[in-house]
Amino acid sequence: MPRRNIRKAILIVLASLGGLLLVAFLGIQLFIRWATSRDPFEPAYLENCAVCHGEQLEGAALGTSLAGVPLKHGDSVDAIARSIAAGFPDKGMPAWSKTMSAEQIRSLAIYVAERRVDRRFFEFKVDEPIALPEGVVESELHAFRIETVAEGLAPLPFSIAPLPDGRILVTEKKRGLRVVSPDGESIVVEGTPDTGSFGLKVGPLEYGVGWLMDVATHPDYEENGWIYLHHGDLCRGCEEVDGGLIPRSMNRVIRGRIRDGAWVDEEVVWSADPSTYTTMTDLAAGGRIAFDGDGHVFIAVGMKGPANYLGIQDLAMPYGKIHRVHDDGRMPDDNPFVGVPGAMPSIWTYGHRSPQGLEFDRNSGQLWGTEMGPRGGDELNHLRPGRNYGWPLVSNGLDYDGTPVEYGKELGIEPDLDEIEQPIVDLTPAPAVSSFVIYDGDAFPEWRGQYIVGTLKAAELYRIELDDGEWVKTEILLRNLARIRDIETGPDGSIYLLLEHGSGGQIVRLAPAG
Repeated sequence: MPRRNIRKAILIVLASLGGLLLVAFLGIQLFIRWATSRDPFEPAYLENCAVCHGEQLEGAALGTSLAGVPLKHGDSVDAIARSIAAGFPDKGMPAWSKTMSAEQIRSLAIYVAERRVDRRFFEFKVDEPIALPEGVVESELHAFRIETVAEGLAPLPFSIAPLPDGRILVTEKKRGLRVVSPDGESIVVEGTPDTGSFGLKVGPLEYGVGWLMDVATHPDYEENGWIYLHHGDLCRGCEEVDGGLIPRSMNRVIRGRIRDGAWVDEEVVWSADPSTYTTMTDLAAGGRIAFDGDGHVFIAVGMKGPANYLGIQDLAMPYGKIHRVHDDGRMPDDNPFVGVPGAMPSIWTYGHRSPQGLEFDRNSGQLWGTEMGPRGGDELNHLRPGRNYGWPLVSNGLDYDGTPVEYGKELGIEPDLDEIEQPIVDLTPAPAVSSFVIYDGDAFPEWRGQYIVGTLKAAELYRIELDDGEWVKTEILLRNLARIRDIETGPDGSIYLLLEHGSGGQIVRLAPAG
């Protein structure tokens, strides 16, 4: 039996035995990977490349350095893979395509590309010191400063929403909703949904269910006061029914108002059938919200199925989808799968792995999203109605064990690449892309219409410029900052970053220099 079919069978058996066994099994796997810190792509490099290029890519007598210097034939993963495959026989480098598969060559290319930017396997920068630059930061189009707005948040914050009066709403995955005043003081809002008490910490990361995720204000917030929350809805009692000890959860979007420090007027805007609730960690839940200004709200749901590939290509299941409903929860009659037998009518797009950012560009009328791949394959996507974005059939990245992403073989699906949307920007090697904004403020006029994108593992902030939907360039605005979980634009055009850290989260602000 193929390795992936064996793994699928094990997951199904463990799920049937209850959530605790499933999570424990996955946790042991993750702990072993973290504790050994051995990159599965590294042995092939050491065996085949290190004698010429050095164990740390520093170069050796027979070959040049691969790190810290420009590569003559290109430094993208595709360019490095071409160089490995074709070789340079006149300089003594063989054509590795004669002895290696395309997947082996690509895994080597990803390894080299990651090491060139000091991005190491299973290194998450959760506890590295937050390094806020002092003074003025110069970039290509604007100079700016970074100011601390609030400190001492929970180590696992998820989202911020600046309010017109200068306050900031903050969600903390396991604590709830917080309101931060302009002077940095804060209060926790009473009465928001229960958050999960279960958490499995594996190395620096925590895996759990029932987390509070995105917070967003209605486009007409100043008139109606509606605040939207995206959270992992806990199915209390499910563990007694299925024999597990861990609650199941599933994405849900609610709205309410804050009155006298309490959450009131709650209404459910979107939810899934209780039969779809799982013990899959909310780390994979997606959890973002976006409004189009025409009365609709978009909802990003990640790979919350029983495994990271189940249900995502199934239009009857909520997993791995962007959903669209009216802002009061009614179903739009112009959604692409309305009337399709067996399909959830709320689906807007499908085939998503781990959507981390979701924004609607009112100037172009387009919906955009960022999404994490596995080992490589992070993406910036234009989300077109009814379209398939490929997971788990194809990816520009590889699975963590170096095998190609081709779960269609297990699902009985033959992918048609002409029917799968390709990313507008492929972010490989993967920086663990997170949230973003399409900037429309006044503080940085030269950035208007451009994408300010955060990352987690890379701890970098990017400015991505597109022209008519085509990639033009990427500028790194900040390096080695911290894990950037969320980005929002304030009423004055300042850009707010939500930083997560093992010692406590922070909110910082990018403001124009001078």
